[in-house]
Amino acid sequence: MLLPGPDTRVVELRVPGVLGATPESVTGSASAVDVAGDGLGRVVRPADRMDRPVAGPSLSLGGRPISRVIEGYVWGAMTSGGVAKATWALLFPFTLANVAHWMLPPAPPGSRVARGLGTVLRALLRLAALGLTMLFIGQFAVVSLDLIAAQCLSPGLECAGGLTPTWLRDSPTLRMISGLLPVLLAIGVLFRVSGVDWELSVPQPAADPPGHAMSSLPGAGVAADPDTPALRGLHTTAALATVAWLLLGGPLGPLRADLAALWGTTMLILGLCALGVLLLDDPNGSHPDRAGRWLRAALAPAPRRMLVLAALVLLGASAAFAPELSGPLAASDATVQGIAVGLGLCCVLFGLLLIPAALLARSTWRKLPRGLRPWAGGWMAAPVLGLAGLLGGGFGAGIAITFEQVLTPVRLVLPSGYRWVTLVWGTAAGVALTAVLLCAPVLVLLGRIRKRRGTFTPPEVALLHKDRPQDEARAAKAWRRAEWQRKHAHQVLICFAGLLGVGAAASVTGQALGAPLPTGLAPLSGAGVVALALLGGGLLYLVWLAARHPERAKQVGVLADLAAFWPREAHPTVPPCYAMKVVPELVARAEEHLKAPGNRVVLVGHSQGSLLAAVAVSRLLETCSAHDRERIGLVTAGSQLQWAYPRAFPAVVPHSSLAKLHGELGGRWRSLCRGTDPLGGAVTTWARQVYDGRMLGVGFRADGSTGPLPAAKAGPHGALVLGGDHWLPDPMRGPFPLRRWAPGVLGHVEYQPDPEWDRAVSIAAGLEKP
Repeated sequence: MLLPGPDTRVVELRVPGVLGATPESVTGSASAVDVAGDGLGRVVRPADRMDRPVAGPSLSLGGRPISRVIEGYVWGAMTSGGVAKATWALLFPFTLANVAHWMLPPAPPGSRVARGLGTVLRALLRLAALGLTMLFIGQFAVVSLDLIAAQCLSPGLECAGGLTPTWLRDSPTLRMISGLLPVLLAIGVLFRVSGVDWELSVPQPAADPPGHAMSSLPGAGVAADPDTPALRGLHTTAALATVAWLLLGGPLGPLRADLAALWGTTMLILGLCALGVLLLDDPNGSHPDRAGRWLRAALAPAPRRMLVLAALVLLGASAAFAPELSGPLAASDATVQGIAVGLGLCCVLFGLLLIPAALLARSTWRKLPRGLRPWAGGWMAAPVLGLAGLLGGGFGAGIAITFEQVLTPVRLVLPSGYRWVTLVWGTAAGVALTAVLLCAPVLVLLGRIRKRRGTFTPPEVALLHKDRPQDEARAAKAWRRAEWQRKHAHQVLICFAGLLGVGAAASVTGQALGAPLPTGLAPLSGAGVVALALLGGGLLYLVWLAARHPERAKQVGVLADLAAFWPREAHPTVPPCYAMKVVPELVARAEEHLKAPGNRVVLVGHSQGSLLAAVAVSRLLETCSAHDRERIGLVTAGSQLQWAYPRAFPAVVPHSSLAKLHGELGGRWRSLCRGTDPLGGAVTTWARQVYDGRMLGVGFRADGSTGPLPAAKAGPHGALVLGGDHWLPDPMRGPFPLRRWAPGVLGHVEYQPDPEWDRAVSIAAGLEKP
């Protein structure tokens, strides 16, 4: 442990989570100014009335003040606000498919079978992602080409209030062009946004040489895929070919004999795209020959442009020689259903192959307590991918049904498969409503029983709020609710995906057998129409709201913001990975401060920022000298680094990587947590229990080992410190002199006002021992 000298200064570099943190809220000041950054990644400090950067409040060491500089790295502009960012909500199924790649279980060292299964699973993920793109464009083409151009704009039909001009209705060519233009625009937008990436304001970090051993610290595998441009070209080509396929006849064959050559060419291009995404597998660029030199040469920029151009010419020829748009398109139903069935089969095969992969990976977490093991035994990627496919189909059907309802009074003809989609979603809505109606009386009854018998108070709450009965009662209720959410949120997602999956399987079976929609299920189908119309209309409303009132739309796409931490891998049309910009710039800023011999740098991450801060500290430890490592600390607050990330992403943020990071820091990793926080929790301890009025538990030790810990010690402000975790009383004790006060149950917010924040920073900076 380094002894503090007269020139010691602590630099507290704060990293906020999502939901549009402001410079003032990050620095805890009334005013803040930029001191570095490029506008997207902003390094800010508190400021005085003249907008001059000022230092933060000093820390105390045995009564002696230690200078402290507070900086914040504000990155919310990369994810929140504006119509461009809100439209990512429409593409959320693509994001889910990409996240599923990072949720795959790890391959145990030396297991060839596990490595082979991993290769096949990644290939199936990329194929399913291609199917999602084709389904999205196919359903969009049904709205634009079928519902609007072929039906609504057909001659003699009064549609959309008769607002469409006669010259447009009477020209088949113009109607075809008007139907194709929105589809081409959508494909162009997908291609454009899939190429958007963030520019670093610091020099690009050097890539690891081929064969370099991957680090075992958190986030070591988070790297950009060099094959993403090739994947983008294949998705664009497949999207164009899908529209041509719909015009020519779809999977049932060409509509006329003279279209056979065009139809065969379309099938060939789609097959080449599927083959390309199956063979692309190089997530870290460390094996340049893995996919074969011939494949890389075939997917170089020039060949990719030729392939996209060929698909565009094919679409033009298909539009020129296809039958005129008069009435419902013959191939709409078969095309959408064919893509959906193919996507479903791919998801089923993925789920089946994931079972042995997860079983083989059990050896990497078998010794962990049950509460620390991956969700669903490492099988969580399957329901996430299935949910991506089901949401993709539901989004498209919902938007189509919304347009059908809007384009009145004429009754338009939707593809017959949409009736089964409405049944699936209607059944899911009915089951969810039934569950709510059944659970509500049970919850009321349990509440009355608890009230008569006395409300159960978690023993940790009784320790934290001793002699404060009102705070204890409020904290106990919030503690129980937050604990339930942390334990069972992923199970709710699995049940929802399973419910939709069973309904989808029944729907496909009914369509394959040619069975008509049962008349007794008409109410469920009607409920599905309402649910999908609300889904489609709600998504369009969110985009409109973000365009008109960006300040009111900060919460639009929060899930997409969280998922955007992961680089593009399975699907190219996902939000650009902000971690690829935030982490290098955090590392560069910390290294700049470490140049001063007396500086000690503590990275402080709240919520999602805790993952960014942990990965940044891991990169710092790999590049800094031994002396500089002792001047680096980490504080996490409201973090998901135990209950969520290692369990959802066991190959990228495994529990073992957190243990190694804690050992590298030698006790300079402190975690602020509240039992009332539904999104955050403990990080360095587990298996906690209260015995004889003391909190005990197991966790990471300062020497790098893992095992039972000494009983928790009460801090000067009411917190209980067990290992590296500081359990804060919520509501806070106090008020405290010269500190901001935050009343009530705070949950996931307002960690900074608690006095334990400064104490955790002091310990992480090595100013005092825990």
